[in-house]
Order: sequence, then structure tokens, then C-alpha cells
Amino acid sequence: MPERISATVCTFNAEHDLRDCLRSLQNQRDFEFDEILVIDNASTDGTRALVEREFPGVRLIALERNDGPCVARNAGLSEARNRYVFQVDSDVVVAQDCLVLLSAEIRRADDLAVVFPRGLVAGEPGVVHYDGGWHHYAGVMALRHFYLPVAECAAEAEDVDAFVSLAALLDRDLVLRIGGYDPAYFILFEDADLSYRLRVCGYRIRSVPAALVDHRSGTKGISFRGGLAYPARRLFLHSRNRWMLILKCYRARTLILSLPGVLLLGLAYVVFAWRQGALLEYLRAKRSLIALMPRIRDERRKLKRLRRLADRELLGAPELTFSPKIERGRSGSLPERCLSGILRSYWRLIRPFTG
Repeated sequence: MPERISATVCTFNAEHDLRDCLRSLQNQRDFEFDEILVIDNASTDGTRALVEREFPGVRLIALERNDGPCVARNAGLSEARNRYVFQVDSDVVVAQDCLVLLSAEIRRADDLAVVFPRGLVAGEPGVVHYDGGWHHYAGVMALRHFYLPVAECAAEAEDVDAFVSLAALLDRDLVLRIGGYDPAYFILFEDADLSYRLRVCGYRIRSVPAALVDHRSGTKGISFRGGLAYPARRLFLHSRNRWMLILKCYRARTLILSLPGVLLLGLAYVVFAWRQGALLEYLRAKRSLIALMPRIRDERRKLKRLRRLADRELLGAPELTFSPKIERGRSGSLPERCLSGILRSYWRLIRPFTG
């Protein structure tokens, strides 16, 4: 087991959740963190006062502005004094035996960069929210066990292609070696991007289902927990960041060959944005993407120097996952299944020729 582990908590205006998150870190069974750091993204509520008042042993890093969780997570990795860092968002409550299970797993192989727990939906006992996923060539993460009962999900630890960054134990040295989280994403797809870069560089990501966390409220104005109103800001970020991941991480040949599938999925999102009354916001994202192109080119060059695996070894065409909390009507799932089938058939044709 790792000798010492740091914990870093990324937070923004989460006074209502942070107390329970920190208590869950301090109350781990048969395990004690060497240090706990809270990285605050310029909160305007009582977050900082709460840490100083109720958790004097916790180190508070107060950022001057909110540049998104990527900046906060990178700051936590840099400030932590240990190689192994448990990163958790402030809306997460960690089960008491979680770190015993994760820390036992991380040292099983030198190429393990991330091990992560199963995230359950808070308030819905026994329902999986996030459990990692697989890279779909159309530029999204196909989520494992999304909103399924735990009884129907895999119970053994296994390697996967991607993790969701609400909670994870990281080998800080390996993560920073490939550049850490990319702050250009701000939020959304930043964990898919980091996962892809880790995997193409030959590092592994492992799911530990026996280790559990509860995922609570999410990020106000961006997270979606059900209802009819899908956040326009989330659509903007999805529209921009999906393309950023593709343009940054795929080899040129993969990008060209996969373009029909990428555009087809994009068309489906355009229809969804139009139905949500957020089409303009979705299209504005493309202007933001164009402004980021010089940076994307630089990041492509960096990844090219580090790459060890081909895209075809990582990408696939698994079943797409859409939130079951979106109101679709009785026929809503049929178009989704048809879309997944078309994309899968096309991938079978192009996979042997991708980069």
C-alpha cells in the first residue's frame, strides 16, 4: 500500500455539501490521510469560513478567481506533498472503507495511473451514477452502468478506458507527466480528455466497484439532475468540448475517417439543443472552439511526442448513454438505439484504417 496519501477537495460555493465531504474523509475506517487540502475556486458563500472554523487541520488553498475545476485539481496535485492523491469534489460523500480498497489497488502495477470508486446517486440508494466508461469514436464517453441498480452491475475490479473526476485516487507523477487536467475545458469532458491521454500514453485506469461514494448536488447551472430544463451552459460546453477532445487527441487519419459519425452525433445534439431552446448557445460554442485552435494545435504536438498506442486500440462504438432524466416521450429511446447502431456499423468499416 502507498505509504502516505494526500486528499484534495475541489469546491466552489458548496458550503452546504463541503462539511459532510470533509467529515467523510476524516472518518475513514482503518485509514488516515497524511493531509487534506481544500482548493476553493473563489467562493462567495461561507465555504472558506467553514473550513477555517470547523476544520482547523485542513489546509485551505484560496484561488483568486474561478477558472474551473481543472485549475483547482491541478493546483491540488502540485500542492500535495505525496505522490498518491485522492481527488474528490465537494458534493461527494466517501464511504468509510473506500480508501482502504482504493489504496490497496493502486500499487498492484506500475502503470496504474488512476483507480476510482463507484459513484452512487445520492438519495436513490443502490443506483449507480458514474462508474467510468469507454471512449466512443464520436467523441463522447459511453458510461458504464449509468443509472442501473447496483445488483445489475459488475462487482469485480477491472480496467476501463475512462474515469469521471468526481472522485479518484491518482498517481500524481504520472498524471502531471502528461500535463494534468487541461484548463481550456473549464468543466465537462476534462476527465474524458485526461483519460484518453493517459491511455494513449500506455497508462491504465481501474474501476473498484466495492469502493463507494455518494454523488450529491453537482455544479449549479451546469449539472443536470432531471426535469425539463437542460442547462444552456452545459449545451455550450458540450458543443465546444467534444470537438476540442477530438481535434486535440485523435490522429489526423482517425479524425478524417470518423468525421461522418462525429457529425451525425453532432446533428442529434443540434436537434436536442433546438428542442431545449438553446440552439444559439450551442452554435456560439463553435466560435469559442475556433478561438482555441492555436492552443489545440500545440496540445496535439505534445501528445504526439508522448503517444504509445494507436487510436484504434482505444476507440470503439459502444452503446451511447443519454440521461434517463431527460423527458423524451414513449418513443425517445428508439432513435437513440438507431443512432448507436448506425455509428457502430460505420465504425466496423473504418476501424482497420484509423490511425
